[in-house]
Amino acid sequence: MSRIETSYRALLNVAIVLNSQRDTNSLWHAITEQIHQVIPWARASVTLYDRTVDGFRFYIAATTIPKVVLQNDTIIPRVGSGMGWVYDHKTMHVRPDLKQEQVFLEDRWYVEEGLGRMINLPLLVQDTCLGVFNVGSVDAGSPGQDDLEFLTQVAMQIAYAIDHVRAYEEIKRLHGKLARENMYLAEELKLTKHFGTMVGESQIFQHVLEIAQEAAPATTTVLITGETGTGKELLAQAIHDWSPRREKPFIRVNCAAFSPGLVESELFGHERGAFTGADARREGRFELAHGGTLLLDEIGEMPLETQAKLLRVLQDGMVDRIGGKHPIPVDVRLLASTNVDLSVAVEQGRFRADLFYRLHVFPITIPPLRSRPEDIPGLAQHFLGHYRTKLRRPCEAISSESMERLIRYPWPGNVRELENLIERAMILSHESTLDIDERLLMSTPTASSEKPASGLMDFERQHILQTLASTHWRIEGSGGAAEQLGLAPSSLRSRIKRLGLQRPVKTKSR
Repeated sequence: MSRIETSYRALLNVAIVLNSQRDTNSLWHAITEQIHQVIPWARASVTLYDRTVDGFRFYIAATTIPKVVLQNDTIIPRVGSGMGWVYDHKTMHVRPDLKQEQVFLEDRWYVEEGLGRMINLPLLVQDTCLGVFNVGSVDAGSPGQDDLEFLTQVAMQIAYAIDHVRAYEEIKRLHGKLARENMYLAEELKLTKHFGTMVGESQIFQHVLEIAQEAAPATTTVLITGETGTGKELLAQAIHDWSPRREKPFIRVNCAAFSPGLVESELFGHERGAFTGADARREGRFELAHGGTLLLDEIGEMPLETQAKLLRVLQDGMVDRIGGKHPIPVDVRLLASTNVDLSVAVEQGRFRADLFYRLHVFPITIPPLRSRPEDIPGLAQHFLGHYRTKLRRPCEAISSESMERLIRYPWPGNVRELENLIERAMILSHESTLDIDERLLMSTPTASSEKPASGLMDFERQHILQTLASTHWRIEGSGGAAEQLGLAPSSLRSRIKRLGLQRPVKTKSR
């Protein structure tokens, strides 16, 4: 078989391999095996240009030499390197005798490895250079023109294969991003389906809306505080909708819903292989919120280690994915919400003081429902209208006695508890006027808003105990005690601990 025939048969095999293999390592092994039939090599590699470092990273490499000096994690700078020359000029470069003449900065490493010759070829897709195909051999001497033509054709095949892989990976990345955005959108639709609950004519609540509207056009960080169920997430959504970023994503993260390890992956993303189970690159919610708004809900529950990383993002505007090697710039308007007194958490060492001051630029506190009883009729009527349609009930009004009970009740779960109560009452009702059974509210406290704290605590204890008993002490999930009380599971557990409630011990029957 002639040398030309051998070359073209090898080239044909390279093309077949590039279109048939799916695993990168087996693909590269097959290619280098075909190349070796035409031209002996001791080092062969593909390096791709990385604009963020203005240099080349090894995409894949193979070597038969015993001493490896140039490691695969080395970044080769564009300026001063042979790879950079080939990338800039989009043409091959041959150094036939490295030991006699070392032209570029990486040549001394090749000599230390025992190489005598290096050939660098551009990986061109039309007029774009993706990187460099590098073939080194122990023997010195100028390669034949047929060998150079063969390697040029191989480089072109590799370039188009890499371009196809990148296009596939980009499609896969965008598909994953779209799927996650749809998931987050579904979460936000659940959150905002009752955006009308941001209603209230009381002076104290109107003042909250006014200052939120003042803050909305700015990029300032807003810290929203208030008890569970007051509508902190809804106010954050309103601030986003009133802002110039309204057409961009609004992404919410519940910091209490993830373990310390997972919350960092959710926020900052991770690279493939960064940890067990990370089988694909994933963008964090900071990246998904780029150009828009990110709400960190229940930020008081964020682990200290994550707080430090969050502070760096706020200072630098750069995100480091877990397992990543270079930061990613993000443009995000940050909102945070909590039902925890962060100043106390700082004193107790549970929250970083520097992060607290960074967040506390523009604080807004939503008052509890018991502080604005004049808003209760309007809210109750709003929920009545919603659940009348959803549950197909004939109820059009709430009886005056029931409304009086609603106004006098202290609402430890705030607006969320009111909504849940109206829904439960309507499930049990089939009349045109809704009567709320007194047992749903447990008892009717005095109308005085100055009820002693101990009395409120006793009432809260009784209310929570009955709800826990009715759910067999199941806190989370649909129909659980937390949902019925309008509380987050973590908040309910905190109240159970604070009130000293204990689950009754089951006695064995004889």
